[in-house]
Formats: sequence, structure tokens, C-alpha cells
Amino acid sequence: MVVRIAAAALVMVAALAGCSTGASVAPIIVGAAFPTSGNAAGLAGQELAGVQIALDMVNAAGGVNGRPVQLVTRDLESDADAPTVMAQLKAAGASVVLGAYSSALSISASSAAADEGLVYWEAGAVADQLTGRGLPLVFRVGASGSNLGSNSATFAATQLAPRMNKPANELRVAIVAARDDYASSVAGAARSTAQAAGMPIVADETYDINAPDWAPIMSALTATKPDVIMLASHIPDGVAFRQQMVAAGVHTGALIGTTMAECDPDFAGDLGPDAVGVFASDRPTGGFQPSALSPDALAVYQKFAAEWTSRGLATNAAENSGDGSDEYSITGPSPAGGGNQPTEEGISGFSAALALFHDVLPAAASSGHVTPQSIAAAARALDLPTGSLPNGAGLHFSSDTQTLGQNERAVGVIWQWQAVRTYTFVWPPTYATGSIGFVPLTQ
Repeated sequence: MVVRIAAAALVMVAALAGCSTGASVAPIIVGAAFPTSGNAAGLAGQELAGVQIALDMVNAAGGVNGRPVQLVTRDLESDADAPTVMAQLKAAGASVVLGAYSSALSISASSAAADEGLVYWEAGAVADQLTGRGLPLVFRVGASGSNLGSNSATFAATQLAPRMNKPANELRVAIVAARDDYASSVAGAARSTAQAAGMPIVADETYDINAPDWAPIMSALTATKPDVIMLASHIPDGVAFRQQMVAAGVHTGALIGTTMAECDPDFAGDLGPDAVGVFASDRPTGGFQPSALSPDALAVYQKFAAEWTSRGLATNAAENSGDGSDEYSITGPSPAGGGNQPTEEGISGFSAALALFHDVLPAAASSGHVTPQSIAAAARALDLPTGSLPNGAGLHFSSDTQTLGQNERAVGVIWQWQAVRTYTFVWPPTYATGSIGFVPLTQ
């Protein structure tokens, strides 16, 4: 998918007011490392587009304490490229680097940034390992794998169990996960949260993402008859799992995609009616309830959504996972912004970048020098309540070694496919635009 970023800047945003900048003022250099080529370029490009809109908003409002912010972007197609890319960005004058969309790339990128003494600011990836290594210059604004997995199990215990006329400690759960860092972190949190709620785990299966063997997994699910299946997958294997589940006649009360895969347009597009009823534990995409945002955050979100549309960016669409010649469009609610809505990746990139440009860099600049140390100190001092960011999150970074730099007020949601290629937010209540349906799952 080609993401087009127009050259025109936004009008001044009242919520992001600042001083006018002069051409002679030295810019603050911010690096950006994303896979702008290769298979991940489409969705990563949407995340980068969100970053660019945040940059343009802040610069149109006067920059950071009167200084414009300049984004220097490098293509990060593989993890092997990370050391070279970070060295290049440091040489360009960056003290902080935004990245990098995928968990595999982000783990390598953050390590390479730390080696160069740069702040790494994650805009999208969710694997727990990113903020689980005790690196003091690594920060993530968005949800972690633990957030998504824990939300899945909490949703099952509090919302699905009553609809199946069972107490949570009798709700039979199966966990299926790809064997990689991303899926493993999500599945681990789902497992521990389910156990804490007393839900019996009747099946706990993993598979090789490169060569999944579905037959034994379907046999295990048929034999154990779980009430809820929690799946931690990527997109193609998530689609394949559901196809195999239908073909094998595996029936369950609910299927929750505990990673972002099940909310991708390809999932709904490839599966058609077989996606209907499936839940997805995810970061927010466009269309959630405005009650999730403070008035200031809602005003900023609405300006962002308008700019997303005006730049001709793809709205809730993804390339067909087949030959790439078609696009699937999906439909969701739109009370928060009205009209066309930004994608999940766009909102994630925008929210992360806005926090950096609007909240962190001004505090760092006020200390006298914008350095990795002053940026990290400013980030650690932030204390924004839930609803302050345009995705509904707050901002307070963990100081615990095991989760150092993880935003403790990151947000996740549960949505459900309730018609072909049509989704509804169903939990938590502040985000919900509809009610839970299709429990038990009809097929």
C-alpha cells in the first residue's frame, strides 16, 4: 500500500500553541527508522504518516520552544540494518529515534540505539522484550504484548463467562500461539491472567510460524472442548488458523485474537463470513467513543482525523494478502472523529510522536540542551492522566527494571467482527460503540 504524505502543513492547533519559529533557528533533529521498503512498508508507512502529521502539527504551532523539529528518516528493512541506521541517525544530529513498527525490528533497533547512546521511542511494536531489558533510554508509549494478552483473559473472565452462564473459574480456556517473541509475550500474559482468575487452561499449544502444523492443534481443541480460544498469531497464520478451525469443525464459545492480527483488514477480507463473531484484542483504531478522550485530546484527534483524510491516506484498508492487486476496505463506527477514520497504525504513530514532540521535547529543551539524557529525564517525569493522548491513553513510564520505559497508562480495546468486514468496539465501556454478540460462536 502506498502511503502518500502531502507537503501542506496544518493550520495552527490551539491545543499545541507555541512561539513562531524563524528560519535561522537551529532545528531539533529527530530520527525515524521504519521499514519503508519490503513487505512491511504498507502498514509501517501508515505509522510513519501518523508521525509526520504530529510533526507538522507541532511545527505549525511554533515548534518546540521556538525551534522547528526536523525528521530524518531511514529505511530499516531488516534487523541486520539497525546498527548502521542508528549510526547514520546519530551522525545526522539526532538524540532520539522513533521506530520501528514491527517487534522483530524494534528489538534490534532499540538495542542499536542504546549502543549509540540514543533515546529510542517506540511508535507501535508490542513485544514485551522491548521494554523488558532494563535499557534506560528505551521508551514505549503504546500497548505491550502483556496489555493485549491480559485484556483478552480479563475480557473472557468478566464479559464472556456470564454470557455462557458460567463463573470464571469454570470457563475452559485454550491458548494457541506462534513461537516468536511477539506472540509469546502476548500468550504469556493471557496465560497468567487466566490463571489468576481461576480459569482452567485445558489446552496450551504452540506452532512454528514458518511451517505451522495445524492438525494436532485442531485435534487438541476438539478433544478438550474449550469455551474460549485465545490465539496469538501474525496475520497470515491467524487467517489460516481460523480457516483450519472451520474446516475441522472445531466449535467454541468465543475466539479472541489476542494480538493485532485479527483486526487487520486482511483477516476480515480473506475470511469473509468466517470472521464474523471473532474478537480482537488490539490498540484503538478509528471510531471509538469520544468519551475515552479529554476535551483537549478529542480536539487534537479530530484535527488529526481530518488531516489524515485530506492527505489521501488509506482508511481502514489493507492490501490483499494474495497477489497484492486488491484492497480490502473495512467498516467501523465513527463517532470520535466523524467521516473517514485513521488506521490503528496511524493513530499509534501519531499518539507516540505527539507525546514526544509536544510533551517531552519542550521539557528537555527547557533544561538548556536537548540531549539523550535530558530527553530521557523529561520522559520519566511525565504524569499524564488516562484520556490525555489522542488514542485515549495517559502517560507514565515504568521505573521497574522488568518493564523499564513501558507506558503504564497505555490502552487496549476489544472489538468484534459483527458483519462481513464490519467491526464494533465492545470493551472497555469508555471505548464501546456496540454490544457483544455471537456468543457462543456459531461456527
